[in-house]
Amino acid sequence: MLQSIRDRSRSWGAKIIIGAVVVTLALFGVESLVGLLGNSGDEVAEVNGEAITRQQLEMEVQRAIRSGQVPPDQERALRAEMLDMLITDRLLTQYAEEGGLHVSEEQLDQLIVNLPEFQDANGRFDRELFRNRLASAGFTPLSFRRQLSVDVKRQQLQQGLAVSDFTLEEERERLATLQRQTRSFRHHALVPADLETPPEVDEQALQAYYDAHQADYRRPEQVRLNYVVLDRQQMAEDAEVSEEALRAAWQDGTAEADRRVSHIMVTYGDSDGGDARSREEAEALLEQVQQRLAEGEAFAELATEVSEDSSTSDDGGDLGVISRGFFGEAFEEAAFSLGEGEVSEIVETDNGLHLVKVTELDRPAFEESRDPLRRQLAREQVTDAFNEKAQRLIDDSFAAEDLASVAEDLGLELQQGDWVGRDSADGVLSEPGVMEQAFSDDVLEEGYNSEVIELDEDRRLVLRVAEHREATTLPLEEVRDELEAAVRREKTREALLELAAERVERLRAGGSLEIAWQQAEAVSRQGGSDLSDALIEAAFRLPHPEGDSPVYGHVVDGQRVVLITLDEVQPGEPNQQIESFVARMAERLRAQAAIQGLLDDLREEAEIKRL
Repeated sequence: MLQSIRDRSRSWGAKIIIGAVVVTLALFGVESLVGLLGNSGDEVAEVNGEAITRQQLEMEVQRAIRSGQVPPDQERALRAEMLDMLITDRLLTQYAEEGGLHVSEEQLDQLIVNLPEFQDANGRFDRELFRNRLASAGFTPLSFRRQLSVDVKRQQLQQGLAVSDFTLEEERERLATLQRQTRSFRHHALVPADLETPPEVDEQALQAYYDAHQADYRRPEQVRLNYVVLDRQQMAEDAEVSEEALRAAWQDGTAEADRRVSHIMVTYGDSDGGDARSREEAEALLEQVQQRLAEGEAFAELATEVSEDSSTSDDGGDLGVISRGFFGEAFEEAAFSLGEGEVSEIVETDNGLHLVKVTELDRPAFEESRDPLRRQLAREQVTDAFNEKAQRLIDDSFAAEDLASVAEDLGLELQQGDWVGRDSADGVLSEPGVMEQAFSDDVLEEGYNSEVIELDEDRRLVLRVAEHREATTLPLEEVRDELEAAVRREKTREALLELAAERVERLRAGGSLEIAWQQAEAVSRQGGSDLSDALIEAAFRLPHPEGDSPVYGHVVDGQRVVLITLDEVQPGEPNQQIESFVARMAERLRAQAAIQGLLDDLREEAEIKRL
């Protein structure tokens, strides 16, 4: 119930910031539509004589699904929760209105125009944005105003309850003192080996435990499924791909591979501010470079000598590794058309004329690429056959009265799973959508093949229920081993608790124990050590030691029982951040307790009918 209140507190009304601009009701025009929260439709509940309609309930359910808060497949479970929320809302609204809480039309106008959800980029109210966003949330302007008025009244009520409760200064100081406190203690874990004799498990104990814990041995509703899987990757494994095709694909990949490039650039025109070089002269200069390259001179040396790109010439023209999109279209077309070690023809860009050389291709060697390329080509090779089989699977599984004939016709393996429940499948049966189909009415009740389930782009699955069994409590004999283990654990824990109580009494009487204590120094409530939460909580529940006399206790920690000797309680160091957080949490818990108390009282006094 508190969750419903918290959800509502984050609704439109909770986001309101009172502004300075007031507009009249006429701003929104005359509302001619019937409000979505009207009283039409079948009634699903009455709260003190006021109806909650099916239309209202369905609207809340659909809004929750549309907002992404709840998956559509949980719609059925959602209805009961949403009806509880509507009943709670109606109780709070009735109480607020009986108490005289009121929101005027002018206040609603002011609130709406100051909601940032309805403002444009300049922070001004946008009427079109207002209507569009309401429509997407399932509201008309009139129904939204009604809902906003209700939200504001409830918020006023809840805030009034929250601020009416308070914490005294002495209480805050006491809380801070307790929060910063640390404790030093010793601890020792008792384990089954500490018992003189292991506990015995008889038939009477087994029956008593079984009778008290039958819910633990309840088997859910289960099915055993036959299914077929059409797998494109599996089809591709049988496809043959030639060496020539592999090498061609590897070479084709060169066109898109990142590459390391160098260039030699010369400019023309008046870009350098000196005597203008004509384009023809620039081109002639690069043609001379091309000749020298053909005669065997190194590209890097010529770049250092000739290139007018001062940022790269000292590095032999090296531009580093580039991807598509780094440079202009002409430069990239040249660079990505070259193989490793090749030099382009003269390329013109806005900067001038260039010769481009690819010095290295950033791609795996052919042998490293062989397997992924084979899988890729084989997958492409069988795609048409896969699509044809997928269509046949749709047609055959719809028409067939069994699944075996479908598998035989398509050359697929008919597989059979083990017993599975709605939430207990694994492997391919655990993938999204599979168990929903298995437990659908058509498949489970009517005995049909399921629809073709698209697991991913490469796999299709059809299933059929082979066997079905209802939920049941398993007989004792069937769970005897599991039951014996549970009873033995419980009896062992009980025996360890008795042993711990005896040893604590011995210590309190002034005796001693020959055991190896573990020391824990200055442990805080926040933990921060390797000690368990159960042990720390137990140590902080013990009373303060008096003088030099320790305080003794014990606690169940999982399958262990731990002895505790509390030696000292220290005041600890102040931590403003933690103490402020704890104080805020205490205030919040008080407010929630006040609201919960009111709700409990309203529900007890109200006449609520679920129809």
